[in-house]
Amino acid sequence: MGESTHTATKETLARLPSGTQIETTIHTYTGSDEGPTVYLQAAQHGREVNGAEVLRRLHDHIVDVDLAGRVIAVPVADPLTFDHVSYITPEQLDPVNPNMNRVWPGNQNGTVHERMAARLWQHARQADVIIDLHTGSPDMLPHVVALAGHDKSLALGRVFGTKLLLTEQAHAAASEEWHRRSFGGKLRVAAVEEGIPSITPELAYNKQILEDAVDAGVTGILNVLRHLDILDGAPIDTGPQTLARNHLGRIVASESGLFRSNPDVTVGSSVRSGAFLGTLYDPTTYEPLQTVRADRDGLLYALTQEATIIMGEALANIAEPIEAEG
Repeated sequence: MGESTHTATKETLARLPSGTQIETTIHTYTGSDEGPTVYLQAAQHGREVNGAEVLRRLHDHIVDVDLAGRVIAVPVADPLTFDHVSYITPEQLDPVNPNMNRVWPGNQNGTVHERMAARLWQHARQADVIIDLHTGSPDMLPHVVALAGHDKSLALGRVFGTKLLLTEQAHAAASEEWHRRSFGGKLRVAAVEEGIPSITPELAYNKQILEDAVDAGVTGILNVLRHLDILDGAPIDTGPQTLARNHLGRIVASESGLFRSNPDVTVGSSVRSGAFLGTLYDPTTYEPLQTVRADRDGLLYALTQEATIIMGEALANIAEPIEAEG
């Protein structure tokens, strides 16, 4: 048996008006034996740094280990948002498509983000499995999102092993909000349309590296690599998992103000329709603007702790369990 190899290459994704190249580094781990290819990326949204840290630590696990197959890893998929510590790119840089995760598989002759996605898609489309690492709000239950009805993606989510696996309706089966927010241009959707199983782990929080979130990400990817026999050994049992629907089951702010969440409610708990989740106030007059209650029975997987709220922002997310799996 030979040895696996690791390369780290700089690639130009697009260019700015000044001629400055938008570059990122792509790591490729090639095993000595034949096997599947896994494509991993993080930081499409630059403030979501836990995914980048996951790939850094994953490197230490696999760089000196003999693999069967290939792992392609992009720790900073969108250098523009990463440098701005932002969710989207400033309007001046891509006024048409400020969110990179709405334009997959991209367009090599399109806007800045379309060109960046198209360049990375040349790597992603080679894969047998795609994992797009993201993070969420400060108080969010780590979970994985996969397209409903795509059994191979759902199976991948089970192997990854977060406590919550959310199924997402797409295209004709999706809600008006799904279409309005251009979710058809997400990487996981483009991947499934290409026949490639894909998941999006949401590892919780942004701008800070959280050990529990990073550990969950590393464990999840190692589980996938073992499941695919790229690495030796069996996946680690991460405990029971709840399968749920309604990824877009959001409760939004009807007004702008200051939000105080109910301190007796914890993320990850089951709630009944009508349960009190918090109050949105006018901070100057103390007037209650919105009493926030659960709009359905289900699993509360996000409850914002960021108190200053702009109308239309999500305050809570509730998923409807389909079944529990052990």
